[in-house]
Amino acid sequence: MELKVDLEKCTGCGTCVFACPFGAIEVVDGKAKVYESCVDCGACVDQCPEGALFIGVRVAGGARVQDYRNVWIFAEQRDGALTKVSHQLMGKARQLADTLGAQAVAVLLGSGVGALAKELIADGADVVYVAEHPLLERYRTDTYAKVLSDLIQEKKPEVVLFGATTAGRDLAPRISQRIYTGLTADCTGLDIDESERLLLQTRPAFGGNIMATIVCPHHRPQMSTVRPGVMTAPHPDPNREGVVEPIPVELEDTDLQVTIAEVVKETRRRVDLESAKIIVTGGRGLGGPDGFQVVEQLAEALGGEVGSSRAAVDAGWIAHEHQVGQTGKTVRPDLYVACGVSGAIQHQAGMKESKFIVAINKDPGAPIFQIADVGIVGDLYTVIPELIKQLKSVGAGSKI
Repeated sequence: MELKVDLEKCTGCGTCVFACPFGAIEVVDGKAKVYESCVDCGACVDQCPEGALFIGVRVAGGARVQDYRNVWIFAEQRDGALTKVSHQLMGKARQLADTLGAQAVAVLLGSGVGALAKELIADGADVVYVAEHPLLERYRTDTYAKVLSDLIQEKKPEVVLFGATTAGRDLAPRISQRIYTGLTADCTGLDIDESERLLLQTRPAFGGNIMATIVCPHHRPQMSTVRPGVMTAPHPDPNREGVVEPIPVELEDTDLQVTIAEVVKETRRRVDLESAKIIVTGGRGLGGPDGFQVVEQLAEALGGEVGSSRAAVDAGWIAHEHQVGQTGKTVRPDLYVACGVSGAIQHQAGMKESKFIVAINKDPGAPIFQIADVGIVGDLYTVIPELIKQLKSVGAGSKI
């Protein structure tokens, strides 16, 4: 970032000379001249009556903010299938692009993945860049970062979005460092300031006690990682038309710093909270790990998944993959049952978008009751068995 002078607008009035607290500006031959002692504080920018001073963008080739257009997503795929967050990001990119009057673009990297472009177009993409190469078959930081950063520098997108997955959290900061721009991690909300074409990137801050909105006014592209589950996947339109553009890839074995010797997949059952329609969550109020037995019984009776608050995970009562909240997973099920969960703001950040919330807690002052649609004040070890009994009597379970 650096202070620049629009010589066509500058009248040499000298206002900036008096405004600069560091004596870094002088009028030479009727135009303002900026010296190396400038610290880019912006004091002169606010005072210039002609609007001739501005904090510029430090990017390769001397590009300007206005040279960047369109909203991109990194369309992450695994084993030839798009991840759920890729569909969610595509839907959000479509909304942002419509607001900006720009195109929604997906970038798809892999080997033999070109057929996935149709899904992205159906989700709202105007253009899908497809970069295919044998060395891109599986995600590796060095190859993906090289291809994507080169493409960004060539095409100049205005916004680039990544899913806050293991790959996205690894790739996005590498890209931002290479192209000299900012990155806001783990966003839970995205919007546009139309007057300035700024991406408003909202994320929890200070331990989740506040929601901060972050902007990147002087660098492009504006980049964010977005938590899976916070955006809604669009309803695909198979009749949509878009452009699929192959991207030539030049990679050699010498570009690899890591070689994948073997891929070993776990055979245990995966907890899929993000797509679950019903979630029953246990918290500190369970009193111990044995309490999750009754939570599991209720989840089974409802045909749902088992979630957990951070307190229960930190206590070692259940695995982290069950955690819902700011540092866990963001979910939006049709039914969310909170059992012994106090409902701190950090937990609410991950589940407050649930369609219907039921809270069971013996503390009537628990924050969870403030967002619950139905609140039950009582001992969960009395309430839950009665709920299970009633559910079984009406034949509830996997069919609901």
